[in-house]
Order: sequence, then structure tokens, then C-alpha cells
Amino acid sequence: MTEHLTLDGGTLAYEVTGGPGPLVVLAHGMGDDRQAYRHLVPRLVEAGYRVAAVDLRGCGESSAPWPSYSRTDIAGDLLALVRHLGGPAVLVGHSISGGAVTVAAARAPELVTALVELTPFTRKQAIALRDLRSARFRRGMRHLLGAGLLGSVGQWRKYLDVAYPGANPADWQQRLDHVTAMLGEPGRMAALKGMGTTPATDAGAALPAVRCPVLVVQGELDPDWADPRAEGEAVLAELPAGLGRLVVLEGAGHYPHHQVPDAVADAVLPFLAGVRA
Repeated sequence: MTEHLTLDGGTLAYEVTGGPGPLVVLAHGMGDDRQAYRHLVPRLVEAGYRVAAVDLRGCGESSAPWPSYSRTDIAGDLLALVRHLGGPAVLVGHSISGGAVTVAAARAPELVTALVELTPFTRKQAIALRDLRSARFRRGMRHLLGAGLLGSVGQWRKYLDVAYPGANPADWQQRLDHVTAMLGEPGRMAALKGMGTTPATDAGAALPAVRCPVLVVQGELDPDWADPRAEGEAVLAELPAGLGRLVVLEGAGHYPHHQVPDAVADAVLPFLAGVRA
């Protein structure tokens, strides 16, 4: 059942499944909504967690437009939801939300017990000439920039074709149609553009201030980086020593929680069990 939380600037939509148990908050990436986690939620609930999946500002059933869409803005929304639901919580963030949960953990360590960052944009990106040797990276970046700068739904669909390498999930067409319809609603593409043009400098600056355990999950074939493993290792290197660990999923792209949800669950659940213990 969809519930709503009213904040300064707009209203967030979310739904809570499971409980009682430790709270896990799931935050999706840009151009998406909370349904991206529909295959992961049952695994978390089965393991005894209370799971809150939220639509980011401007996305899904949350209101649009909002004044801005930075990682710091999203972090504030997530912390408000954790307070509302009676945290603390584990924060799971995908892509831009990977950066947002980093900011949230640094700002309010008493509310965040652990982080899971799925293919996160947590650091300021710098493209080196050697990165352009990767055809997958060049193609993905071309369509990503076309969507983020031009507000093109067609470019976003082409980006998703690259972001899901190999065989598509069984519900791929249903998911693609759902995302396309959502982005056609007033204000939704503006939110995607706002997120896509927001630098990750705030999240990168927050990495040294994180005090909770962090799991970074990268897709081996994620087109958003020429070398996804190196990007994951760079995130860990900027955290305090010993806090982070990295898992790279073979054959996965930028959306592992949808493309290979069982592999993501198999990585996340032991990590959460350790935190819970």
C-alpha cells in the first residue's frame, strides 16, 4: 500500500513490507521508481527485515517538480523517512542514490547502521582517454548524456538497452513500458535531467566521514564505467580503512537488483546478517 510523507518542497511516496525487524530503506536511481526493487524485497522480508521502498523526489508516485535534485537533497529525504518510520535503518542506494546514502550516513550516523551501494555514483567522475577504448562505455555515455542533457525518453530507452547486457530479465518489456510511461508524466523527465546534471562532489566529500559498514556492489559489464571494478575499489579507498567491501557480479550491468536479483540478495543478506549480529 502506498503511503506518503510530506516534506518541504513536495511529497514522497513509499511502501513498507514485512516487520517487525530491522528497517531497510531502498532508494532507486534516476529515471526509475521503487518497483525496480520488486524482486529483491521478498528476499529481504523473508530474511526478517522491515523493508521500505521509496520513490525519489520527482519519481514514481512522489510529487513533481522539486526545487533541486542533488544527492544531498535526496539524502535529506531519506533521513526524514527513516525518522518517520522509527529508525535507525540500513540504507540501500542505487546509482545516484548510492551517493545520496553516503551523504546521509555522514550527516546522521545515529540513523544509519549500514550502507549498500549498488553501482553507485558516489565520486566525481573524470573521463580519461583510456576509458574511451571501451565501446560499451562510449555507447552508454552517449545515450546517458542524450537523456540527461536533452531530456530524451528515446535516448533513455537506448541507454537502458546498454545498461542491461546479455539476456534481458523475463519482465523486461513490462518494465521498459512502465518506465517510459512514467517519464511521460509532467515533471518526471525534468527530475531525470536534474539528477543527471548534478555532480557527485557532495557524496565524494562525505566518504571519509562515513562510520558504518559499507557494501559496494558493481556489475561487471556496467557501461557507466570503463572499469567498474576499479570504480568500486576507488569508492572503498576513500572510506575509512576497513569499513567497506566490494562485490563484482559477473555478467551484470547497471541494474543488478533487477537483472540478477538473486545474486544481489546472495551478496547483501550475509552482509546484513553480519551488521545485525
